[in-house]
Amino acid sequence: MILSLSCTFFFRLLREQWIRAKYERKEFMCVERQEPYSAGYREGFLWKRGRDNGQYLSRKFILSEREGVLKYFNKHDAKEPKAIMKISSVNATFQPAKIGTAHGLQITYLKDNSTRNIFVYHEDGKEIVDWFNAIRAARFHYLQVAFPGSPNSELLPKVTRAYIKEGYMEKTGPKHTEVFKKRWFTMDERRLMYFKDPLDAYARGEVFIGCKQNNYTVLSGFPSTVQGSHWQFGITIVTPDRKFLFACETEEDQKDWIAAFEAVINRPMLPREYAVEAYFKHKP
Repeated sequence: MILSLSCTFFFRLLREQWIRAKYERKEFMCVERQEPYSAGYREGFLWKRGRDNGQYLSRKFILSEREGVLKYFNKHDAKEPKAIMKISSVNATFQPAKIGTAHGLQITYLKDNSTRNIFVYHEDGKEIVDWFNAIRAARFHYLQVAFPGSPNSELLPKVTRAYIKEGYMEKTGPKHTEVFKKRWFTMDERRLMYFKDPLDAYARGEVFIGCKQNNYTVLSGFPSTVQGSHWQFGITIVTPDRKFLFACETEEDQKDWIAAFEAVINRPMLPREYAVEAYFKHKP
């Protein structure tokens, strides 16, 4: 439900800013009024959610296509950034329902090969859309350099991406005797991440979902020996190393999650995804 609300808001926000750009700001008629989305550099202030206290504070952000990074600073006059995000792993998606504030944007990147979430917003819809478009432009430039000769039709879907599915499920531990705990799950490409809270900066854990050719399978229900779940609609993910057990609140949620897992498992793995799988297998 949250995913569909976010997608609806995303298209509504972009449509609104497109209409305003054309009829209100006259950007289509006057070149000098057009936003330099592909200029390769953007600097400004966004409200960022604190990792530990959840408080939103104004933070300075700089996007540099030349350096290939997006960075932010804890203090307006700080010389060194608090975090540096490589454009190669950055993703941005509108998440107003999850964040609970207008024009909310979720930015993710890989830090030590784990997903780091950053939640930001701006009061002005145009400003947050401009940041979103600037990130997309920087990502597109990176992909053109990283994959020379690839047609735009192949690169554009990789610029930014919506999550395959998000929502609550219950999970148990590797012994299948541990108490089932309610967690927020996010399916991002082949990474299934779970969080105690949807706005956590880091996942409590990540599960790699491979393909059926490599012995990954999704099953409806639990093994007969499993007990203790509060929610009754079970899902079993079979991997070459172990089984992961999840429980859904409703049968509809169960069917939706199984469909999402099947879509990923039935898709052949790309060469770069084998490297991700190898990391998960040797993860400390």
